[in-house]
Amino acid sequence: MEDAKTDIKPDIKQSDEWQKAVAYEILDSDIERQRKLIGHWEPMKSAEYVQTASEDSIRNWAYGCGDDNPLFTDPSYARKTRWGGVIAPGMMVGQINRPMKGDPVPDEVRALKKSLFKGIHVFVSGSEFRFYRPVRPGDTIYSYGGDLTCEVKQSEFAGRSVIITSRRVKVNQRAEVVATYDMLRVLTERKTAVKKGKYSAIQPASYTDEEWQAIEDAYAAEAVQGAEKRWFEDVNAGDVLGLQVKGPLTVTDVICFHAAGYGFTPYAPTANRRAHKNRQRIPAFYVKNEHGIPDVAQRLHWDPVWSQAIGNPMAYDYGVMRENFLWQYLNDWAGDDGIVVRVHDEIRKFNYMGDVQRVTGEVLSKRVENGQNLVEVAVRFTNQRGEETVRSTATIALPSKERSLPLYPEVPADLAETAARMMARHWELGGE
Repeated sequence: MEDAKTDIKPDIKQSDEWQKAVAYEILDSDIERQRKLIGHWEPMKSAEYVQTASEDSIRNWAYGCGDDNPLFTDPSYARKTRWGGVIAPGMMVGQINRPMKGDPVPDEVRALKKSLFKGIHVFVSGSEFRFYRPVRPGDTIYSYGGDLTCEVKQSEFAGRSVIITSRRVKVNQRAEVVATYDMLRVLTERKTAVKKGKYSAIQPASYTDEEWQAIEDAYAAEAVQGAEKRWFEDVNAGDVLGLQVKGPLTVTDVICFHAAGYGFTPYAPTANRRAHKNRQRIPAFYVKNEHGIPDVAQRLHWDPVWSQAIGNPMAYDYGVMRENFLWQYLNDWAGDDGIVVRVHDEIRKFNYMGDVQRVTGEVLSKRVENGQNLVEVAVRFTNQRGEETVRSTATIALPSKERSLPLYPEVPADLAETAARMMARHWELGGE
């Protein structure tokens, strides 16, 4: 075995591995199979790195998102709030999961899923969360769900694309619904993205000392509402939510997000012997790099050579990262007593290495509904090129002078009944 010579830079596009990796196509038969899966609901068998929340995992998730709110990170502070202890940042629930047991998947469903969209690139393009209660230390989270929609569209980035909306119902060990998580995923052909090269002209961002100081000044000026109540009566349509900055994006940011517990299912990138076993399980997920070493296709989020080889100018973030940054922005404005009850977001552009996002928002309207004081807001992420990369709306319950502690919304009866039934079956089958 010879050491790699650093002065040799093989062209990964000339390798058989690259040719094989980009050869996969979106097949009409795959689209037909996917549409037949709509409406099929089943327990989620995936095992995330975090399955039961703890003060440590909650703190690590917050830090991995750059959030230093003591409600999530300082038990002494959190005990004095309305919550009586640490709670998890809202969107963390989307990445906590212990396998839920259920009846065997029907053979016809198993056949529909086999090698479905094999070798096709998938990225998250948006989501909608509805929250019904917080995650606390000691809570184990289970999920069940299925696909809601399947559309075929023409993408500027990669030609024909498939857009799938999936729902995950997140349930704790008491069979209580914590949240619903509707995820929008876009499936594209790698080879088409390479040929079209839509974003190939984008250059890595660089900053003068003055521009960098402006970023630092924006960070220093960020306001966190915290323990001070934001009263419903003091909020009006047209009010601004303030400015936050996120980035400039670095590989370190992606590492921190993974270290917090993100991104290990269903592909389960891992190391050494587990990686060996994973290569046997899903060989198409591993593509040799320029040094002949099989590595995960997911590395386009940190490996510029692979990212460029499949049609991107450089590596870019996970959409889920910006979704969590969005939730932090909303929660910082709402304060400890406020409750973010709904978030809808659209990931409209890639966030490339070096990009900085400026997050701004405004109040759209306010209303009283079922005794709750609700505020509708709109939020945008804008990068240094002036491009809108995220568009979002959200609903926030705020304290009022008459009702100082807002509540989470009630779980719809049919949703609560299904969750109770799914968890009862889990326990019947000897689930943990």
